[in-house]
Amino acid sequence: MLEKKDTKGTRISTILGNGTEFEGNLTVSGSVRLDGTVNGDVKVGGALIVGAAGQITGNVEVYTAVIGGEVTGNIIAEEKVELIATAKLLGDITTKVIVIDENAVFQGRCDMNQEIPDKRKRRSASVKAVNAGKKTAKAAIQEALREVEEEERLEALEHKIRPEDIEIAADEDTSQSEQTI
Repeated sequence: MLEKKDTKGTRISTILGNGTEFEGNLTVSGSVRLDGTVNGDVKVGGALIVGAAGQITGNVEVYTAVIGGEVTGNIIAEEKVELIATAKLLGDITTKVIVIDENAVFQGRCDMNQEIPDKRKRRSASVKAVNAGKKTAKAAIQEALREVEEEERLEALEHKIRPEDIEIAADEDTSQSEQTI
């Protein structure tokens, strides 16, 4: 992704002032203050600060972001996204930390980059398997028990057959095949 930057004492290297319109993708290695309009993707190696008058129509990839204006697009931030009270975000967020102030508008999904322990994944897979068959766990267990009982019954029947019965059955099959010819 982007190289890690220290955000304490962030020094802004690029400013797009109010009334500025930028068409195309914007890539900056440092930090950016945006009070104008960008129509395109924004990739910032440091912090992105979008003022209340700032607007971005495109995807954003940053180390950290403080949004006070309007963003229509997805945001991927390595560390943190903060939506202050005047923010309006229509898109998804992927980050480790998120702060949303009261009155900020956020419409989309948020992925906090948290890993799920293996135990939870396995349990989830078994639940999906049961749901795929549209059976409850109880019904699946009952069906498995019925199958085992049926197999045991068939085995018991096989052991009860006498050798004489097998010969008779063979003779009957032979006589039937002779009749059809």
